[in-house]
Amino acid sequence: MLRSRVDRAVRTRGVLTRFWLPTRPARPAVRHPHPATSERWLAMAHQLPDVAGTTPDCNSKEARGPAAPSRADHVGKRITQKLLDGELAAGDRLPVEKDLAAALSVSRGSLREGVRALTLLGVLDTRQGDGTYVTSLDASLLLGPMGLLVELQGAGNALHVHTVRRLLETEAAGLAATQVGTQGDNADTTRAALARARKALDDSAEILAAPDVHHETMLDADVAFHSAIADLAGNPVLAALIGALATRTARVRLWRGIVQEGVEQRTQQEHELIYQAVMDRDPERARVRMAVHLLGVEDFIQSTSAEPRAADGRRGRAAT
Repeated sequence: MLRSRVDRAVRTRGVLTRFWLPTRPARPAVRHPHPATSERWLAMAHQLPDVAGTTPDCNSKEARGPAAPSRADHVGKRITQKLLDGELAAGDRLPVEKDLAAALSVSRGSLREGVRALTLLGVLDTRQGDGTYVTSLDASLLLGPMGLLVELQGAGNALHVHTVRRLLETEAAGLAATQVGTQGDNADTTRAALARARKALDDSAEILAAPDVHHETMLDADVAFHSAIADLAGNPVLAALIGALATRTARVRLWRGIVQEGVEQRTQQEHELIYQAVMDRDPERARVRMAVHLLGVEDFIQSTSAEPRAADGRRGRAAT
């Protein structure tokens, strides 16, 4: 760095000596704006929009970008891919934890988290002291978590949930009518489903003959009847969807059974008409009977101003 020389003179013992000293160049003075001016500019800067028309926020999700998938997500995707590729099948036992973690290039902790998530989804089954197995992958297991969605939606959108239920069960009744009397691999299943439907009707008739109708017992027969009709349709996915909706759309049905006089008797009559249409192998009439039956619940929802809470500490279910 260049340095300037400054001559200095020092008198020592009467002798005048001249020498030079290197010095640093003076730094330029920094001008500080007036406080009022700084505050005004800062305020204007905060009000300026970014390209998208909003004030930029470095801490926002948009600024940070999408979150990277966790190692547990990686485990879930890899195991699911093995199922899709045929490397794993229903009932297979997964390798021991150490080998599986090495194969997936994850830690044991991440592996446990991924396995736990797949267990909640009904894909895996962890057996204490025996290992982890792939479940039967039955539709009822895989669609089980949908029940939480139904319950959360039903808290404020009961009509929407019941509408979906009506659409599914109406089609199931029509399919059930086409299965009656057919021969084949599903003949035994069809006969068993018909027997369950008939038994449910007989049980509900016996309950209604009692002096006091027990709502919960009546509901058990009601659920059994709808389940039998859904199974009779011959579509396990459809039956699983109906099961998730039917068993978790109970609050309004309970309230309807309490405030509408004679609703249990009317339900029994409608069930009998549905069963007869199915036995007559009349798909269109079976669909109409089921639709009319479930529209009664929707009409009740629309006629009430607010969804009631579960009453008297009873279980939140009642006959449709």
